[in-house]
Amino acid sequence: MALPYFLFAFLLTIPGAIVSTPTSPKQVDDKDLIHIALNLEFLETEFFLNGALGKGLDSIAPQLAEGGPPPVGAKKANLDFLTKNIIEEFGYQEVGHLRAIISTVGGFPRPQLDLSPQNFAKIFDQVAGYKLVPPFDPYFNTMNYLLASYAIPYVGLVGYVGTIPNLVNSTSRRLVAGLLGVESGQDAVIRALLYQRANEKVFPYHITVSDFTNRISNLRNRLGMTGNKDEGLIVPRELGAENRTQSNILSADANSLSYSRTPPEIFRIVYGTGSESKPGGFFPNGANGRIAKEFLAAI
Repeated sequence: MALPYFLFAFLLTIPGAIVSTPTSPKQVDDKDLIHIALNLEFLETEFFLNGALGKGLDSIAPQLAEGGPPPVGAKKANLDFLTKNIIEEFGYQEVGHLRAIISTVGGFPRPQLDLSPQNFAKIFDQVAGYKLVPPFDPYFNTMNYLLASYAIPYVGLVGYVGTIPNLVNSTSRRLVAGLLGVESGQDAVIRALLYQRANEKVFPYHITVSDFTNRISNLRNRLGMTGNKDEGLIVPRELGAENRTQSNILSADANSLSYSRTPPEIFRIVYGTGSESKPGGFFPNGANGRIAKEFLAAI
């Protein structure tokens, strides 16, 4: 009998926990936990490189992909000069993140990623709560691309916050702390760029930028199924810093600390299914790594 999801998820939060499977006891170690993040780093690498350059990891550092399939549907976005330069830098940073993880704990083949306009259109239909016409295309212009980018790095950020307390080895903690620093910086830049235009309506939809961010955050909260750990750019005053502001350039809790998420929450969100055992969304075949595979096998 497979271990119940809730018990497995709880054990994953305990450093060095032993997880029993139908065949043998297995230990959740630093490598397993960091490998969850490796999936998200592949996702960000391909989205940023392709969005800025029209080419991805295979053209920059193909050995890091370890033979994994190229992403579906990724392409160059129609970005303004400033945003293109920022996103290009982010893409190169993500290549460094892949190298750092793989050289420290080892890697695995790049998972199949779906970065097609069609996939983003489905996601943003969920965000809006109805079918957008025309379908949302992340590569259409700078605004669309920034909103699509809002939907990605923050998930890795809260995942790293949740991972660090459960790491045993100091080398692993140093690695993830360094990754977290840059991921939070990327998220802050994206949120600041969007905040500058918070009250603008996103063409051709009758939805403002801030409303889109609120809806994206609300969707991630619903998929994560653990309450409020994600907030848009404009919030009620009771959710603002010290309950004194409605601006929310950085998403944080009542003490202005970053929210954290567990492995099951991360998979529920990036799969877009609300289930760590049901692939979809950005990972049509599921994520790689032992923890991801054991969740997928638990159906």
